[in-house]
Amino acid sequence: MPTLPIIHEVKRVASSRLFEVEELHLEFSNGEQRVFERLASRGYGAVLVVPMLDEDTVLLIREYAAGTGRYELGLPKGRVEPGEALIPAANREIMEEVGYGSHDIRWLKAVSLAPGYMGHHTNLLLARELYPARLEGDEPEPLEVVPWRLSELDQLVAMEDFSEGRSLLALFLVREWLRNGGH
Repeated sequence: MPTLPIIHEVKRVASSRLFEVEELHLEFSNGEQRVFERLASRGYGAVLVVPMLDEDTVLLIREYAAGTGRYELGLPKGRVEPGEALIPAANREIMEEVGYGSHDIRWLKAVSLAPGYMGHHTNLLLARELYPARLEGDEPEPLEVVPWRLSELDQLVAMEDFSEGRSLLALFLVREWLRNGGH
């Protein structure tokens, strides 16, 4: 394992309501010095949930995505609130976004989107044993809930409006987990 670079200075160079940009002054083990920029992790992390209505039906949502400027299909997701643990955060998000709670939520994996310049991680979770439960969320409009068969994942992957990598990875992880007997 390589030696980590020495961080000589960390400076905040920009911030907004959602993002903070830091400048890192680094020295590598070979003496090279560089300045890197990163989007700093702000807050408590995020959850992305795969809510399974049954062993083959996942509940997707269609919502407006400002980054792509269109409506996108994906999985329920959101930030973990201060003082909130991952499982309750995941359960709250599915109640807000798909109208179900879960008696069985399992953590699958924490993933980064772009580790070269982002410090943020998203926790991928599987929710089963769903029951009807709705909480008021912060979405600006009602979300469309789209049931999709996990056995038809290849058709979903081919759809233009399904492009989020975290959702894609989570669905593949769940499909493999279920194929391996859920262990």
